[in-house]
Amino acid sequence: MRDTRYDSQDTKYMQMALKLAQRGIGSVEPNPAVGCAIVKANQVIGRGSHKQFGGPHAEINALEDCKGLGVNPQGAVMYVTLEPCCHQGKTAPCTDAIIAARVAKVIIATIDPSEHAAGRGIEQLRKAGIEVQIGVCETQARLLNAPFIKFAATGRCWIVLKWAQSIDGKLAYAGDNNKQWISNQQSRKDAHILRRRAGAILVGINTVLADDPLLTARPVRSLHRSSTSLPEGLTSNGARPSKATKAIRIVLDSRLRIPPDCQLLTTAKETPVLILTSPETLQANPQTAEKIIQMGAEVLAYPDMQGSSNLHFLLDELNRRGITQLLVEGGPAAITSFLKEQLADEICVYIAPKILGAQGAADITKPMADLTQTVGLRYVDTKCFGDDVRLTGLTEKAVSEIGIAGG
Repeated sequence: MRDTRYDSQDTKYMQMALKLAQRGIGSVEPNPAVGCAIVKANQVIGRGSHKQFGGPHAEINALEDCKGLGVNPQGAVMYVTLEPCCHQGKTAPCTDAIIAARVAKVIIATIDPSEHAAGRGIEQLRKAGIEVQIGVCETQARLLNAPFIKFAATGRCWIVLKWAQSIDGKLAYAGDNNKQWISNQQSRKDAHILRRRAGAILVGINTVLADDPLLTARPVRSLHRSSTSLPEGLTSNGARPSKATKAIRIVLDSRLRIPPDCQLLTTAKETPVLILTSPETLQANPQTAEKIIQMGAEVLAYPDMQGSSNLHFLLDELNRRGITQLLVEGGPAAITSFLKEQLADEICVYIAPKILGAQGAADITKPMADLTQTVGLRYVDTKCFGDDVRLTGLTEKAVSEIGIAGG
């Protein structure tokens, strides 16, 4: 049961915990980003966040902070953005540490919907005589960890559609200028934080043929971290330096046209590559498929889906592999296919102040003209990166699935 009887002080300290949680974005996935603040006699005596996947949780780090400051947390109030864990995983249960510290009250932003949690941590704290309050800044907490919340609640991955375009909807330059960037350097650095969150990154074969992308995330320590360069939106707030994750790189390639000397295949033994193709192509080109496999990539043929697209087969496969977030980087056909199937959860568009006209290529407005349903966005955020503008928002489907009201 959520308790709405909280005051401005509760909101203040939970906002502090949320800011602490943001530090883990890009480093803790597929785990949630969690922050914790411990308050005693109206003084903050401990702060903590989940900093790295597999590392100590926010509550443990906050209690350690109290210890480092020489302050006893007995009788204090703990503010934490997600229900404390009560199971043995990569770390010991946080509830045991909270009970041992004799904290008087725990205020939680939102319940963890995971099968091993779902209120069990709250129940354990209450049985130990600790007062528990739920629901302070709940919407913000769910938005912060939307991919985790959706996967925990539904078993399906969070799908982000991302592209950079000119004002007139071109995703690339034409002709000899096709290697020029549409977006500026600041926007591209921001996009790498999106990649760091993802468990899989997808493009269509046309993007591979045109751009020869690597589809890996640069380490955050290499990104410029001024106050104006890092995002403050829904997906990539407050990332901290850590090693880059190795997301699965996926190519939609129904005819196995991927070049053997492209960057994806030449690095497939270091970073996973999955090629999704048609069963007819696989049967007709076994030698091509075998060569791709020998280079380290995986070739997967989609079956007859009886009316459903091959995207549903792919997503079922990603869900089976425990991928919590898929980043779709285009081009126009791939992006639009996810919109047609109403699969997108989040959209992130970088708009450059350019009208390319005849100098532009890959017009995203053309395939989108065939969409039969309007795609509305909620919790829309805009941010400038130099002269570029980034627009992000959640689809109505996503808002419903993570259990929040439309914004």
